[in-house]
Amino acid sequence: MDITRIFEQFDKYVVPNYTRKDVVLVEGKGSRVRDATGREYLDLFPGWGCNGLGHCHPRVVEAIRRQAGRLIHVANDYYNELQGELAEIISTRSFGGKCFFCNSGAEAIEGAIKFARIFTADERHRVVTMKESFHGRTLAAVTATGQDKYHQGIGPLSPGFCYVPFNDIDAVAEAIDDETCAVLLELIQGEGGVNVADEEYVRQLRELCDGQNVLLVIDEVQTGCGRTGEWFVHQHYGIEPDLITMAKALGGGVAIGGIEARPDIADRIVPGLHASTFGGNPIACAAAIAAFRAVEEENLLENARSMGEYLVERFGGIAERTGLVKEIRGRGLMVGCELNIPGAPVARACLEKGLLIDCTHDTVLRVLPAMTVTQDELDEGLEIVEAALDEQQG
Repeated sequence: MDITRIFEQFDKYVVPNYTRKDVVLVEGKGSRVRDATGREYLDLFPGWGCNGLGHCHPRVVEAIRRQAGRLIHVANDYYNELQGELAEIISTRSFGGKCFFCNSGAEAIEGAIKFARIFTADERHRVVTMKESFHGRTLAAVTATGQDKYHQGIGPLSPGFCYVPFNDIDAVAEAIDDETCAVLLELIQGEGGVNVADEEYVRQLRELCDGQNVLLVIDEVQTGCGRTGEWFVHQHYGIEPDLITMAKALGGGVAIGGIEARPDIADRIVPGLHASTFGGNPIACAAAIAAFRAVEEENLLENARSMGEYLVERFGGIAERTGLVKEIRGRGLMVGCELNIPGAPVARACLEKGLLIDCTHDTVLRVLPAMTVTQDELDEGLEIVEAALDEQQG
């Protein structure tokens, strides 16, 4: 494989919107990936969380192969048995809503905003979101994102959004007015630094929305489908949202997004109001069904809980020994380790040592290991992180 040729093709023909590492990944299995030179890496941030079961989980691979030989795509004006089966799986493992399928998290956010505005149908259109949130890159989704850096150079932004501090119920109450239709938030802010919502805040938020007749929309794009040790992170808090969005791990690595809405909200979305040409196609649904079955039959919710606890414990040991860790946050296999030094050089050093992780918000090392990850793999990865931190101390 001519790696130089690949780099040249990208330079000439691909939009340069990503900061790419000089690595060409060609193969993966579980928490391991291999590049074009044959070098192997331990991947504790597989596919930005999309590979929730790791790379090329056998059940997902087989489901894709089998379905590809039967029916790849069918228009949504026909019934598709797999779409109905997937919707039932999601509904019966969450809050009993109805599902709409699309292709990504950003599409799911866009749709949820439309659903909320359609449901209110009384001129209410404003959406309250949180500072440091991240909801996607399409225009309404990026406007909903409460970080100024994502708004630069693309104005005017979509109207109807305001931002309040995370975990501040008084700020939400003050922001809600007669034009507000929904409050939208991640219960664990991923890109924003792995910030976890307080339990009392979430309970009060549910009560506030009920009292103000405002919909509560939970962005489960990164937290959903088992990552936190429950099917969806809102289940840790004992509340039921009005809508949730999902994507990333939903398809076991295949592109699929979705919305689950309370039945009375879903029933307002009559033909002509919303659509997605590829949404809920047979390949994506087959992959997602296989992913859900793998989580259940391989006891991966429990693995996410136990390995998540172990991960936090190991990070705690590193914090104690190095003195470079400010705080460790997260739930299940969604963990952020905030440093008191810049994190990007640490992440680069990890890459050089054969470990893939992420740095977000300048100082937060973020890991989203596969739900199939083992204790030995976490030990291996954290040893590399510790060595990289030691190098920063000279």
